[in-house]
Amino acid sequence: MQHSHITKLALLACITLLATGCTTMPADEDPMVLQMQNLERRLDAIERILANGSLVELTLQMDEMQRQTASQQGRLDQLEYDQSGSGERQRALYADLDERIQGLESTLQQVIMAGSTPGAESGAGEPGVALGLPVPGGTDQTNYQAAFELLKEQQYEQAAAAFGQFLASYPDSQLADNAQYWLAESYYVTDDFDRALAEFQVVIDRHPRSRKVPDALLKIGYCNYELEQWPEAKVALSEVQASYPDTTAARLADQRLKRMADEGH
Repeated sequence: MQHSHITKLALLACITLLATGCTTMPADEDPMVLQMQNLERRLDAIERILANGSLVELTLQMDEMQRQTASQQGRLDQLEYDQSGSGERQRALYADLDERIQGLESTLQQVIMAGSTPGAESGAGEPGVALGLPVPGGTDQTNYQAAFELLKEQQYEQAAAAFGQFLASYPDSQLADNAQYWLAESYYVTDDFDRALAEFQVVIDRHPRSRKVPDALLKIGYCNYELEQWPEAKVALSEVQASYPDTTAARLADQRLKRMADEGH
């Protein structure tokens, strides 16, 4: 009995010593503190990566920036073509252009700050052999640029043919979604709204993840408006608002819907 009592006292003393040791252990030796410090270091590293952007993401942004730069040139041509149009439409297009250029400048600044200068690579660099290509034997990039030059020069019929042949020759090119959009645009600026409507729909059907989808959907609304297909126009413009809120396309859709309401459509 006395032996059992002594054993209990010894165990109690050991527990007391262990507890005392835990409370008096230096912070820099406490396993829990060390683990927390390790987690904080890892969290800091993750935050830095998220703040700066990964090299892969910056490369993708640079590729998209080069594509959108070409897009701005086409929009400038459209502005010149629409000079005889309403002042509201011109102001909307200029606002769209200005906002997109600011976005490109921001992306470029991020790339510079990250110390990365990735080059853009096109998805299909095999020489084109089709006789209808603007640059027979050229790459998808050179043929895309040649077709776009025709659009800039307001040779819309030739541009449409060039973009059509581009899509037939390079269906898997990274530029295919842009080419499809500008093919539709070449019909839109010549008031061939039926063909433009069909081609803008192809952008959405074949390239659902393209950044051109909001613009294509907006133009579908515009085409239906010009064709006086008011219900279809409302559906397309409303979808732009619902699916792509807080974008330039959504703001332009809102303007057109308000215009339709004022006109009693």
